[in-house]
Amino acid sequence: MTLPIRLLDLGLVPSVRSQTVYHAVAHAFGPTTPDTIILVAPIDPYVCIGYHQELEQEVDLTYCQAHGLPVYRREVGGGAVYLDRNQVFAQWIFRRNSLPKALDARFACYIQPLVETYQQLEIAAYHRPINDIQVGGRKIGGTGAMAVGEAEVMVGSLMFDFDMASMARVLKVPSEKMRDKVFQSLQDYMTTMSRELGQMPDRDTVVASYLERCAVTLGVEIVPGQLSADEESLAVELDARFVTDEWLHQKGGLRRDGIKIHEDVRVVEAAHKAPGGMIRVTARLRAGQIDDLTLSGDFTVFPATAIRALEQAVRGADLRRESLLERITDSYRALSVQSPGMTPDDITTAIMAAITPV
Repeated sequence: MTLPIRLLDLGLVPSVRSQTVYHAVAHAFGPTTPDTIILVAPIDPYVCIGYHQELEQEVDLTYCQAHGLPVYRREVGGGAVYLDRNQVFAQWIFRRNSLPKALDARFACYIQPLVETYQQLEIAAYHRPINDIQVGGRKIGGTGAMAVGEAEVMVGSLMFDFDMASMARVLKVPSEKMRDKVFQSLQDYMTTMSRELGQMPDRDTVVASYLERCAVTLGVEIVPGQLSADEESLAVELDARFVTDEWLHQKGGLRRDGIKIHEDVRVVEAAHKAPGGMIRVTARLRAGQIDDLTLSGDFTVFPATAIRALEQAVRGADLRRESLLERITDSYRALSVQSPGMTPDDITTAIMAAITPV
């Protein structure tokens, strides 16, 4: 006999609890723990970093402290993100044999009810493997997973709205030019229910639709429940742990490779010192090509319009050095570019420094 799935629809909770509650259920998971779906949103905004990230490299802590934005580290991987009450987090904590064994199939199972909920709102959402949800090439939700003991955890959200300006501002980036590129990329490649519908949909209606789709996808009844005493006790412990310096400042050991916007899009930046001056490159990469690029620095170029032409010349290029060098050399020749102490090879080297992981 298949037991019902327990629903914990917690509404608005303190920001740290919106993260610790699913950790608590997972860590307390035992033989009698029911498969559980948690729906929750934070009362106040905050920043959340992935388990493998280094806090000081990812987040502008000075800005967050000045604006009263707490920062927490989750045990799920992924990148730093700004979160607020305009997302309803959908957190699944299931026993292992309740979900497909293969990770890609597990993501597909988790994502299906989210996609179908958006589709019922006449938002043309689809699953972009392995773990994105998109609408017309724009991301409307990412997902994450972790395993804790006997529990499999899947997390994501119903994206009612998203503060892209705050997201771009809380990230630690090497320059304001890159921050501007991140913000523009978020606008270009992210979307929300509010953006797609022109208004904020009713939370209860969306949640009801989502739970209906979950029940159909999983083939199991979903019934309201409560946290057990052990789960609540552990959540309180984790509330305290998640704000300690020891937990927040642990070394993740993974290098950040630019700012990921969605599965196919990231923003990167690097600089190269040529004899004629510093060349700084801020680029947006999409599906293995240069989608957008900005060149800046303290070099000298004639004619002054040549830089814009060089930026345009490499858009759409693949990420091979020879392809970039050919395009830049052709532009130099066509425009009779003069750049004392800076050659097409220097510009290519600067671009490659940005787009090639170290």
